[in-house]
Amino acid sequence: MTDTDTRIQPKKQGLTRRQRRRVSRGAQYAVFVAAVLAFAFSADWGRLQNQFLQLPIAEQMFPDVITLALKNTVLYTLSGFVVGLGLGIVIALMRLSSVAPYRWVAGIYIEIFRGLPALLIFIFVGVGVPLAFPNVQYPGGTYGKVAVALGLVSAAYMAETIRAGIQAVPKGQMEAARSLGFSPARAMISIIIPQAFRIILPPLTNELVLLFKDSSLVLFLGVTLEERELSKFGNDLASTTANSTPILVAGLCYLLVTVPLGFVVRRMESRSQEAIR
Repeated sequence: MTDTDTRIQPKKQGLTRRQRRRVSRGAQYAVFVAAVLAFAFSADWGRLQNQFLQLPIAEQMFPDVITLALKNTVLYTLSGFVVGLGLGIVIALMRLSSVAPYRWVAGIYIEIFRGLPALLIFIFVGVGVPLAFPNVQYPGGTYGKVAVALGLVSAAYMAETIRAGIQAVPKGQMEAARSLGFSPARAMISIIIPQAFRIILPPLTNELVLLFKDSSLVLFLGVTLEERELSKFGNDLASTTANSTPILVAGLCYLLVTVPLGFVVRRMESRSQEAIR
């Protein structure tokens, strides 16, 4: 046996980390392309076009889908957001209160309204409250009902967001305000809450997006033709025409608002992260 035969052969090296990443990335792209092709070749595009892409039916929806349905959806969302924000501030301050009953009430409210489906809250506001209090009338009719329902839905989430924002403000800010002669209430309103809102602006904007979609539950309150929002408007026309094109158009109108708002939320989040750095 020669010295050459007795030499230890070097082990073959495997793929480097960079090569493994490339292989993994290529496999993921291949799976994605395969899924897209499988969907493209298996779907019945003719039936989909016939059911969802009837341009004459879509043309019938304009301009009412914008001037009526989208307008009502925006009004419902904004009114619910204002009510929810006001109630959320109160609940957040109660949650931070040194008075134990206030903390208990705020905690119970948050747990209940975060745990209940939004649909049940709409039914409670539209049916339960009128039965329990026959003489109570919502200001603004259906708009008032929607504002209360959406406000109750969002207030529980906003309260926790606002509480977190207030607690994120350095305690030295309150101490500095008190040293300047501010009362605790004035310091909270003038100094702490404005700084907290700069911190929580992105999640509050995200809550606005969620409320915009939750406004579709308005149809369970029994609205009139002039009070219809996007979902009710599209559903009514879909039933009349026996075609789903109105539902698709209504969905595109939702995206017309939610996509820009989502972009705004991402921009605000990135700016807040840069400010922290």
